Amino acid sequence: MKLFLKADRCYTDKCAVSRRTYPPGQHGQARIKQSEYSLQLREKQKIRRVYGVLESQFRGYFEKAERMKGITGDNLLQLLERRLDNAVQRMGFGGSKKEARQLIRHGHFLVNGKKVNIPSFILKAGDVIELREKSRSIAHIQQSLASVEKRGFPTWLEIDKTQFRGKVLALPTRDECTLPTVQEQLVVELYSK
Repeated sequence: MKLFLKADRCYTDKCAVSRRTYPPGQHGQARIKQSEYSLQLREKQKIRRVYGVLESQFRGYFEKAERMKGITGDNLLQLLERRLDNAVQRMGFGGSKKEARQLIRHGHFLVNGKKVNIPSFILKAGDVIELREKSRSIAHIQQSLASVEKRGFPTWLEIDKTQFRGKVLALPTRDECTLPTVQEQLVVELYSK
């Protein structure tokens, strides 16, 4: 399944998943019967892979989502979507989540006027994300901003390209999570065992 991990390459015909839709190896085209557990595990791994989160971090997000009011699966996706590295990538400052994470780690971003270098920083409604003055001339960021229309833009974020600034308008809902077909209920069932 295409998870859009390779920035602009996943939006072209050069994407490996588009060219070959089966796993590599001698037995890649064989039909495999999957158990219920393997389906649940695959969904969890898919979400972890898309957001670039380690297992212990993911477990922590799940426990936090369980304590929140509402549907646990929707809360989990909302928490992951509100991470700073995800918002930076969605705004177009970075081509991929890995690139956005590295830019944050190197201290290129301010949140509400304060330098933040933690990619897992959870954003709230009304937070303003801004590229530092010294970092605005980086060519790679400018290229990523130019190609943001190709990827699509979420409605819970607002961006001003001229000021290199973005704002969290509201908390994301399940419909606004632009994930490939994910069944978060399977993850909830997996962790509820």
